[in-house]
Amino acid sequence: MRRLLSQLARGENAGTDGDWATAQLERRGIADPDVLAAMRAVPRERFVLPEMVGSAYEDGALPIGYGQTISQPYVVASMTQALALPAWSAGHGGEAPKVLDVGTGSGYQAAVLAEMGAQVVTIEREAKLAERARAVLDDLGYDVTTIVGDGSAGAPEHAPYAAIVVGAAAPGVPVPLVEQLLPDGRLVLPLGTRSEQVITLVQRTDDGFTREPIEPAVFVPLLGEHGFGSP
Repeated sequence: MRRLLSQLARGENAGTDGDWATAQLERRGIADPDVLAAMRAVPRERFVLPEMVGSAYEDGALPIGYGQTISQPYVVASMTQALALPAWSAGHGGEAPKVLDVGTGSGYQAAVLAEMGAQVVTIEREAKLAERARAVLDDLGYDVTTIVGDGSAGAPEHAPYAAIVVGAAAPGVPVPLVEQLLPDGRLVLPLGTRSEQVITLVQRTDDGFTREPIEPAVFVPLLGEHGFGSP
């Protein structure tokens, strides 16, 4: 149903750009069929500024206002794949994973997660961005809980989560996010300085957490108490 809504929202030629984009993703190592199907189905052009629609499926980040960007398709797909949502669901009797999306931005990452059948909670610091993303997500039929607040502290009122994905760079692992994970949950986020980061998989252990580097990237900074502080 969500895929049909997405296609209807894009018109009779829906799928052409998405198919082209996912072919690029497969060539770059994105192999999870659920991730590829979601990337194909979500109309990325609905999440960019009107003047950027022609560039929506280019493999690069695009500005969305308020000093933020919509991440490039490959990065969204790579981070989503690292969450391993289908495996988590299979290991929990088909249960839909609850996922926290930190840094709503355009709402695109939240839409991809919802398209995969996740229960999505997304949190955004900038109220106007959150409002715009909520409107697009609602219009496309995605049932996503959108919160305005400090994403570096997570959303404990909706925890625990099977997975958390952070769309902004942190100088270190925000401990509140790890604490809001289920014991077998996964946190994927870029770690590093304001100019250079490495997308990292974080998993809980009995005495803390482990880190596994995935690949280099460049993100806007995560602002907030457990990020780079105030603007």
